[in-house]
Amino acid sequence: QVQLVESGGGLVQAGGSLRLSCAYSGRTFSGYAMGWFRQAPGKEREFVSAISWTYGTTYYADSVKGRFFISRDNAKNTVYLQMYSLKPEDTAVYYCVADPSEVMVAPEYWGKGTLVTVSS
Repeated sequence: QVQLVESGGGLVQAGGSLRLSCAYSGRTFSGYAMGWFRQAPGKEREFVSAISWTYGTTYYADSVKGRFFISRDNAKNTVYLQMYSLKPEDTAVYYCVADPSEVMVAPEYWGKGTLVTVSS
């Protein structure tokens, strides 16, 4: 059974930092890109970041570029999202995703999400 389990969400003040983690298991994810999506209250789910398997190439939404940094530890089956300079508009449920392609149009696997709340 494939599982993607997010952790690290919480309440933080604007300007603060958080690190999200996603532990994945249940199948081999060799060759899979990993990433993060988010959904703010009343808004559509949106792409945040992705990292490829082979070279660790990273991708970011324009809204988080320069503030968020994605990384992965394949030995630990874990992907991270380090978030700096958080803004109230970053408030959302953050979902870990996995897909054979780093394009991430419609990721194959999803976690259940972790809530990040940024207060002003």
